Amino acid sequence: ESDPGPTMLMIGDRPAPTAERPFHRNDVAEEAEVRHPGSMAQLVFLLTHGLRALLRDRADLALENLALRQQVAVLAERRPRPRLSTTDRLFWVFLRRLWSRWADVLVVVQPDTVVRWHRLGFRLFWRWRSRPGRPGRPRIDSELRDLIRQMARENPTWGAPRIHGELLMLGFDIAERTVSRYMPRRPAPGDVVERWKVFLRNHQEAIVGMDFFTVPTATFDILYVLVFVHHARRRVVHLAVTKWPTAAWVVQQLREAFPFDEAPRFLIFDRDAKFSAAVVAAIRSFGIQPSQTAYRSPWQNPIAERWIGSVRREMLDHVVVLGEAHLRRLLRQYVDYHHHDRCHLSLEKDAPEGRSPSTRPSGEAAIVALPRVGALHHRYEWRDAA
Repeated sequence: ESDPGPTMLMIGDRPAPTAERPFHRNDVAEEAEVRHPGSMAQLVFLLTHGLRALLRDRADLALENLALRQQVAVLAERRPRPRLSTTDRLFWVFLRRLWSRWADVLVVVQPDTVVRWHRLGFRLFWRWRSRPGRPGRPRIDSELRDLIRQMARENPTWGAPRIHGELLMLGFDIAERTVSRYMPRRPAPGDVVERWKVFLRNHQEAIVGMDFFTVPTATFDILYVLVFVHHARRRVVHLAVTKWPTAAWVVQQLREAFPFDEAPRFLIFDRDAKFSAAVVAAIRSFGIQPSQTAYRSPWQNPIAERWIGSVRREMLDHVVVLGEAHLRRLLRQYVDYHHHDRCHLSLEKDAPEGRSPSTRPSGEAAIVALPRVGALHHRYEWRDAA
């Protein structure tokens, strides 16, 4: 068997030295460069940091050593991924407060994370300092807080000084700053409704609501009813029925509803197509200020809408209308009942035309029921026995 010759070893990308290829001194440098790439840059880095360490004070070096050792401990104990505990977070929070160069040696976490931990600790600390039961400014009673909000709700033009003065007159020893703290910053939806009620109540003598509603007949025709309701006493000023509600017919009903000098200051109506430009111009010619509601906002014309709901629930839902004349007769009966007999919550349980309480004339008197609107409703009074 033939000798295969000496085996050629490889060092990096070069073959090992043999008898045919003697050892060269450049091989040592090339081998070191292969095994430790960038070693020259690392050497310069270490020498630079070593010279800087010689010029720093011992306290700075001790803190840097402590920070590096803490990170080494975290990396050594938590594998494969280091997870910082609450103790580790507290360590970095306190180190940030003690040492200005804490971010230079931070490797495990980012500086922004430490800042976030510090802010979280700040909030927790002051939450602990502000916990209930600690001595400080005493809190006011819930009844007084509710009274402050009630005054602000019922008097929208009052500020904290005015409410504070009113509370002093009631014997409450409270600071004006405390009053301003418990006042509502913005009106609640219920407060807005109350303010609208106050506005309408102050102007109800000069407001009339106008609206249409439809009634089906026994022969499946559609009748249109136009109603005018005065806001002050919920009186029906005018009511008309037609099968063809043209603009000219509406203008004629305006003339019949407000003859002579009986026109109100404001007339509220919706944006129905039947209230055309000609109708609006006629309203202005009567010296009335037209006020059209927003689209799909029936609550802006509440009195007329409420009257229409009442007449539907209390009469029209219980009868079958035979024709135009029949509907007029039913509506006349209901309007008479509405004005003289029906008790209204908004009028303190009184009727629009005023209704005097019935007194018992004698001990033998009895209560009798007087039918109204075809006996759909009744009025009760004391009457002597026959």
